[in-house]
Amino acid sequence: MRLKDKVAIITGGASGIGEATVRDMVQEGAKVIIADIADEKGQQLAEELNQSEKTTAYCHVDVTKEEEVKKMVEMANDKFGGLDILFSNAGIGDQAASDQLSLEEWQKVIDINLTGLFLCAKHAISVMKNKGGGSIINCASILGHVGQAQTASYTAAKGGVVNLTRALAAEYAKDGIRVNAVCPGYINTPLLDELEEDMLKHLISLHPIGRLGEPKEVAKATTFLASDDASFITGANLLVDGGYTAI
Repeated sequence: MRLKDKVAIITGGASGIGEATVRDMVQEGAKVIIADIADEKGQQLAEELNQSEKTTAYCHVDVTKEEEVKKMVEMANDKFGGLDILFSNAGIGDQAASDQLSLEEWQKVIDINLTGLFLCAKHAISVMKNKGGGSIINCASILGHVGQAQTASYTAAKGGVVNLTRALAAEYAKDGIRVNAVCPGYINTPLLDELEEDMLKHLISLHPIGRLGEPKEVAKATTFLASDDASFITGANLLVDGGYTAI
């Protein structure tokens, strides 16, 4: 119960890595706001987890809209009495040649993956400062550390997340707020279901460990960074990538 009596917000919490982290943090004793735009999935997850105890609540939020982000943080404060942990996990990808990428497509990825993360941190920090501290974990990526063709906007956004994490860590350490990033490799989520078998085998071959990651493995790393077990860790970027960036 490493997170007993802690209150967390997890954006993109209705599926994939976000859902796995919701489940893990609840198991570790946290009360969790599941924030997403997938209302049906988010509400179903909250209802499932609340069958034995009122541990979660669902909040519809578009992280690019500051008023919605503010209401999300207020909901954590009103419903569970504060905010100790923020996992900014909401994001989207891209797959396009850079010379064919429209400005609108570029901006959408930057807005959700980087600006939305900034807005969540901005409003979470205000509450955490008043409470005497907290832990923020940003979901970056291996592509915040290495480049990849035809992912210009995603790679740029995740590179921004890596350095924004460092900047926020330096700025708010004096307030007792730790800020770290988790950087997954390719993870076995429904997003990969549409890939052809040859492409899937190729992605697996890029990881020296010989397989894709599982959402629960990223969740465990995130919960560690959120907990007091990581009390002397801030400004770090924890690679959970099966060795992808080691070669």
